[in-house]
Amino acid sequence: MQTVIPSVLPGEWTVADMLTHLGGIPPERIRLVPPPGTATERDALESKPRFGRVCELIDGVLVEKTMGSYESLLAAELIFQIKLYLQDHDLGIVLAPDGLLRLSARQVRAPDVSFISWDRFPGRQLPDEPIYGVAPDLAVEVLSAGNTPREMQRKRDEYFRAGVRCVWYLDPRTQTARIYTAADQCQELPPDGMLCATRILPGFALPLADLFRKTGN
Repeated sequence: MQTVIPSVLPGEWTVADMLTHLGGIPPERIRLVPPPGTATERDALESKPRFGRVCELIDGVLVEKTMGSYESLLAAELIFQIKLYLQDHDLGIVLAPDGLLRLSARQVRAPDVSFISWDRFPGRQLPDEPIYGVAPDLAVEVLSAGNTPREMQRKRDEYFRAGVRCVWYLDPRTQTARIYTAADQCQELPPDGMLCATRILPGFALPLADLFRKTGN
């Protein structure tokens, strides 16, 4: 079942209601300036220099991403591997964890890794704006201890509602992955599995064990 997302935070809600709406995330990830429900895209853009953390914008609420050093290292290695592939297959671009994307009004997300095909950019021209108003073809999230199952379900629902074609959830704790081709269609990838997205990155294949080995896990 997809998450129902209101256009604004109802005025009668409590803090507990808001946290539940956002997926049961820890309250320390919520920024109170600007007040929840009033944050804008500009606030999201300024969150890293202002707070030292990348924040996503969810229904006017700034929510800190939960990416530690190891999760960043893992994302960087995956970006490197995709960039190597793109040198010989000019299919699109790849963004890092601070690459903000507008999925819909009041929903700005920053996947840990985003691949966006040239097909989503008319004339292969990148938009002249700080937040691209496109959904990625492939969105990758590196799970951390601060993520909740309901948070990740909501994020997954948003991704596919916006037009994302494939979502990877990488779990460093178990060295496994979950591959989603729809919000409710998942393939469990064991530690000896192969990361691939045939329809999006034809010929790209990365052993999951190699990814974790290269990052020292």
